Amino acid sequence: MFKPSYPIRTDRLLLRPFTLGDLDALHAVQSLPEVTRYLYWEARDREQVRESLEAKLAQTALLDEGQALSLAVEIAATGEVIGDGLLFWHSRTHRAGEIGYVLHPDHHGRGYATEVGRALLELGFDGLGLHRVTGRIDGRNTASARVLERLGMRREAHLVENEWVKGEWTDEVVYAILRREWQARR
Repeated sequence: MFKPSYPIRTDRLLLRPFTLGDLDALHAVQSLPEVTRYLYWEARDREQVRESLEAKLAQTALLDEGQALSLAVEIAATGEVIGDGLLFWHSRTHRAGEIGYVLHPDHHGRGYATEVGRALLELGFDGLGLHRVTGRIDGRNTASARVLERLGMRREAHLVENEWVKGEWTDEVVYAILRREWQARR
């Protein structure tokens, strides 16, 4: 079992469990088509965001493989919630996990996604004791690819038209980093 001590602080951000009070901020992110363009789901209305938030409220600890931490990303100086970060625990045996992040486009290009990714990798490697962490993205999402590369993750696979998403075949690109590689970067 792994339950981080909250909030998780980075240079400019706080990662913390979601609360019911985050509905408006989460809706501001999940309702935008430009945010969901490369995700599996379409832009959500307020009720769909409420359902998403209710699921996130319970994702504050990893009790077993197959679970995820879902954390609100808050700008420390202002308290504004700008998105979320995810740490998935895929396998206890293989000590494998995955990171993900979704941020409001008004906050793109400022290094926040890299900051979130770094914090999630620290949680995965130092907190959960993972051996390997991946990041999977739509092949067209070049901005997210740059984030994963800045984190030191290597591009391991480009799966051509392997997923049917939103009425079209899409490519998936897989990045990964091992614990020893992460430690060597510090």
